[in-house]
Amino acid sequence: MQFKFDPGQPDGENQSLSVAISADGTPELGKRYMVPARCGVAVRVKRGQLLSVVNPHGTQVCDFWAFCSENIEEYLSMEHLHTSLNSIIPKVGDNLVTNARRQLLTLIEDTSPGVHDTVVASCDHQRYQQLGCTDYHDNCTDNLRMALTAIGLRAPAVPAPFNLWMNIPVDSDGSIQWLAPVSKPGDRMVFRAEMDTIAVMSACPQDITPVNGDDCEPVELHFGVEAG
Repeated sequence: MQFKFDPGQPDGENQSLSVAISADGTPELGKRYMVPARCGVAVRVKRGQLLSVVNPHGTQVCDFWAFCSENIEEYLSMEHLHTSLNSIIPKVGDNLVTNARRQLLTLIEDTSPGVHDTVVASCDHQRYQQLGCTDYHDNCTDNLRMALTAIGLRAPAVPAPFNLWMNIPVDSDGSIQWLAPVSKPGDRMVFRAEMDTIAVMSACPQDITPVNGDDCEPVELHFGVEAG
């Protein structure tokens, strides 16, 4: 039987389908929202507004995606970002671009040491099978799919995420390591939307490797949208 990949169809389900902040993802400005542990949430951010993503415990990785509201087939692209920045890790002041090489977001604040990842794909059902899981395991790919479904949309693709606070050092020989975050409780990242955007945040469910801390215990994230 030929394998058929459907980017919008999750391999399982979790609470991501029921924790949308509103029917279409529109937030109440100034309100602080939660991304439950192991789940994903989508939010609409209008041009000029600020999106803050907070790591309340300091140990939780956030798989982060952003799509253009007017056409979600245009989205934040790590491959194009590498070219535009000549770097694999964005820093404060950097513009984050789409697969059409247009500016989608600007990173305007980062209270952490600035250690993030743009190289590793989001975890998925197949990844956890490779790690030895025989049953379904919550994963960031499905969290993306379900978070968009929860606001009436369908993922057109599974782009490589901007892995906030994920510590994946790249060694001189090209190898990588899977290490605990170096962020601290309360660290936050703030993005300014340069066009109307739909952001998706997944509180990574990884509990086998130590990317969510040495105790391998996923926890919640917080976020909010404010006027620019």
